[in-house]
Amino acid sequence: MAKKETDHRKGPRRRGPALERAIFEATLAELADHGYAELSLERVATRARTGNASLYRRWRHRAELVVDALLYAVPDHDEVPDSGDVREDVLEVLRRMLGVLNGPVAEGVRGLLAESLRSPEATGRARARLIDTRQDLLLAILRNGVARGQVRPEAVTPRIADVAPALIAHEFILRGRPVPDETLTAVVDEVLLPLITPRS
Repeated sequence: MAKKETDHRKGPRRRGPALERAIFEATLAELADHGYAELSLERVATRARTGNASLYRRWRHRAELVVDALLYAVPDHDEVPDSGDVREDVLEVLRRMLGVLNGPVAEGVRGLLAESLRSPEATGRARARLIDTRQDLLLAILRNGVARGQVRPEAVTPRIADVAPALIAHEFILRGRPVPDETLTAVVDEVLLPLITPRS
C-alpha cells in the first residue's frame, strides 16, 4: 500500500513573524528533501500551512526566499562579533557561513549558486542581499580592527572584505564536499591577515 503523504496544512494558520519562521523552516526542509532544482513554492506553502499568495507577496523569485531562509538558518547572521581580536571575529563569521554550507541544505546552496550563473538578472536581488549582509559584517569587523590598531585603514574595502568568503565559496563549489575548519583558518591566516595587518 502506497504511503500517504503528510498534509502539512492541518493545524492553525500562522501570521507575522511566526508565519515567516514557518516559511523559512519549511523552505530549509524542502531544500534538504528535494534540493534547489526541485524546490516548489507550492510545497513550501503547504508545509508552512499557508497559502501560495503569502509567499508570492513577500518573494518575487524562489532565490530570494532561499537566501532569506539561509540567513535565518545562520545564528546571529547580522550580529557583529567583537572579541577584541580581528582574527577571531572573522573566523566567527566564516564559521557561521560554514554551518550552512556543511549542513543538510548544502546541495540546495549549490543549486542556488548554479541558478545565479544561469539567470543573473532573475537572482540579482537575492545575490545582492546575501553578499551585502556578509560584506557589511566583515567591513564592520575590519573597522573595529582599525580602531584597535590591528588593521590598516586602507584595507577596509569591499574587495578585501570579500576575499575570505570568496575563497571558502570556491572550495565549497569546486570540491563538492564539506569545507574543513582547517581550510577556513588557513584562508584567514595565509591570505586575509597578510592583506590587512599594519606594515612595519
